[in-house]
Amino acid sequence: MEINDLSLKIREIPDFPSKGIIFRDLTTLLKDAEALRVMSDALVNIYRDRGVTKVVGIESRGFIGGSIMAYALGAGFVPARKPGKLPAVTVKKSYAKEYGVDTIELHSDAINEDDIVVLHDDLLATGGTMMAAYELVKSMNPKKIYINFVVELTALKGRDVLPSDCEVTSLLKY
Repeated sequence: MEINDLSLKIREIPDFPSKGIIFRDLTTLLKDAEALRVMSDALVNIYRDRGVTKVVGIESRGFIGGSIMAYALGAGFVPARKPGKLPAVTVKKSYAKEYGVDTIELHSDAINEDDIVVLHDDLLATGGTMMAAYELVKSMNPKKIYINFVVELTALKGRDVLPSDCEVTSLLKY
């Protein structure tokens, strides 16, 4: 199985969560052992020689690929969570969504100036969540930040809202 074959393992669910949306369900990719291995190897190979010290996974599906990358790279894993889910002192960032405002949080001591960070989520749509996570991590002054996704929905132009000075990678594009 090759990277491009992974798209065959992603289930498409029409009209979810609302009419006119085609939801890309990665759970069907994740339950296939070979597809999971190919995805994992591809994610890790992007960052293998980049000195990554922390991987930030965005709640909740970003925890999966993020944890895999952190383990394989010998880096720490940092969860970016919805409000009220982290037990210690946090920093937070609110951002606009289609129907309101959402917030994401990190522990205030999660990232430091010596860190090289990969921000990871399963899917790039409009980019709002990732941009908020980026701004939080950036405020902690790491050496370098990379942004990564398994899937990118190019028609939604989420990449356009992400910082131009930050390398953004996606395994699959729709």
